[in-house]
Amino acid sequence: MKNQALAIWTVRAEAEPLARAIAARLGDAALYLAEENNRESFTQKFAGHARWVFIGASGIAVRYLSGLPRDKQFDPALVVMDEAARFAIPLLGGHEGGANALAYSLAKISGAMPAITTATEALKPLTLGIGCRKNVSVSQIENAVESALQLVSREIASVRETATLDAKRNEPALLEWCAAKKIPLRIIAREDVAARAWAMQPSAWVHENFQIDGVCEPCALIASPRGKLLLSKTARDGVTVAIVEDAAFPFSET
Repeated sequence: MKNQALAIWTVRAEAEPLARAIAARLGDAALYLAEENNRESFTQKFAGHARWVFIGASGIAVRYLSGLPRDKQFDPALVVMDEAARFAIPLLGGHEGGANALAYSLAKISGAMPAITTATEALKPLTLGIGCRKNVSVSQIENAVESALQLVSREIASVRETATLDAKRNEPALLEWCAAKKIPLRIIAREDVAARAWAMQPSAWVHENFQIDGVCEPCALIASPRGKLLLSKTARDGVTVAIVEDAAFPFSET
């Protein structure tokens, strides 16, 4: 029988501040710190938790996991995170265990890039950038997204993720809409947008409030760095939407 659903494992003592910050933000979690940790201990504890955040090198995580996974329907989910919180990599249980969703949760609180490798997501080429006024409704977001997709003759089923500015990370309607559509929400830091100051349609209101030129276009492009702008900013009833489409794999056999 599993105890606390979430467990955080650190390989080195240097990861303890990050581990404690994650535990504080994600709620009840078992915390296994470096001074207690070794491979044998991990093996004993592995099946006792539904989800794992493994803070350390992916190679170490692979060695620790050797021989432990049995069935993707029942194995715990495991996300590897580097000590600098640059990447959150679902290594085990992406769909069935919820590791993909956990990676996005880690990305939301730390600014890490969720490195999603499961085939279902790889076949979805679109990223939505969304900006909105405070306290818009779910129907306003729904209508704006549907209108934008219709303009480029695309379906919601082709959307891999949604990206927005960190100031909107807790916007109720946006969170509710993403949850209902089962589309992950990627949070982009204002500093990252400012460092990539690009927007086809700069907004005076956004500049006045956030000191950047735009939200939906730069957020979508940052979330999909190999993507191209399929639809520039469209505005409808307090919601702005831009659509970025992943470019085809750029290399060919020679």
